[in-house]
Amino acid sequence: MKNIYGLTLNYLESYFIDNGSKKFHALQLFSWLYEKRVESYGEMTNISSDMREKLSSDFSIDRLKIVDVQEDVDVCKYLFELYDHEHIEAVLMRHDYGNSICVSSQVGCNMGCKFCESGRRKRVRNLEAYEMVLQILMIEKLLGERISHVVVMGIGEPFDNYDNLIKFFEIINHPKGLAIGARHITVSTCGIVPKIIEFSDFPLQINLAVSLHAPNNEIRNKIMPINKVYPIETVMDALKIYLKKTNRRLTFEYILLKGVNDSTQCAEELAKLVKEMNCYINLIPYNETNNIDFKRTNTVQIMRFYDILKKNNVSVTIRREFGSKISAACGQLRSKKEDL
Repeated sequence: MKNIYGLTLNYLESYFIDNGSKKFHALQLFSWLYEKRVESYGEMTNISSDMREKLSSDFSIDRLKIVDVQEDVDVCKYLFELYDHEHIEAVLMRHDYGNSICVSSQVGCNMGCKFCESGRRKRVRNLEAYEMVLQILMIEKLLGERISHVVVMGIGEPFDNYDNLIKFFEIINHPKGLAIGARHITVSTCGIVPKIIEFSDFPLQINLAVSLHAPNNEIRNKIMPINKVYPIETVMDALKIYLKKTNRRLTFEYILLKGVNDSTQCAEELAKLVKEMNCYINLIPYNETNNIDFKRTNTVQIMRFYDILKKNNVSVTIRREFGSKISAACGQLRSKKEDL
């Protein structure tokens, strides 16, 4: 049985028409789910009892189960249990501009990035759109506050679950859905070239971030197996198509790994690689984990790397560090649960 939280407005409009009802009931249903936040069909009083019974028989309204919560300064990590007893994570981060949530898109990940806890455990399955939507809804309910920004950078490679990802965007962006502005939504990919090109035609102005993490194929091949399928030059060509079509600024994510990709030479190469692109670099201090040997670059070298990019006229930021005390590395909390 499909879950109601994974259905787009267009799908529901067709559903109501096909069942002899009016198209506008889809908007009423969205309002009950996402504005009034009711959790049963019985509460939807402006929809006929027969239609509510039909909805109940066709679509589950079940939610996920929160099994663990860990908190640190301005950050909270949630471990969800799914219907099949698998686990995923979402992370809430408080900023001066609002509440941001990092959601997962898969149970596990097949990309196998060597520095990533999620990649240590292979993909079990894709998340359905409703399982992504509910990460936001349930955390908002616990907080009693609105989430204003969404990043799809949790467990999984989002573009490896493209169809469900697109449904998720349509639901959370819709004014009668979660009404989160497209420019407040960011999706990250490690470089699935065909999907980057496909995404360049997606009508919503959602931000694209690319997990680069190396300035050349030699280093990237060692830490990101996807680079052997889509090497850097192929990824950059796809991104130039994306930039030409969308005219939106790209983000390149770059995790600094001690002695691997953090040298001054790497910084110079990176500056050359992105020269004249409409982009900025987000430098990320590494969150160390017990299961992976990579180490965090020290602060002095992070600043040295940053300064080289700035001197080369590259827009660059250093990501604020969150949750060093709460297993905040992607997939870490799930791994602890699965290892028990």
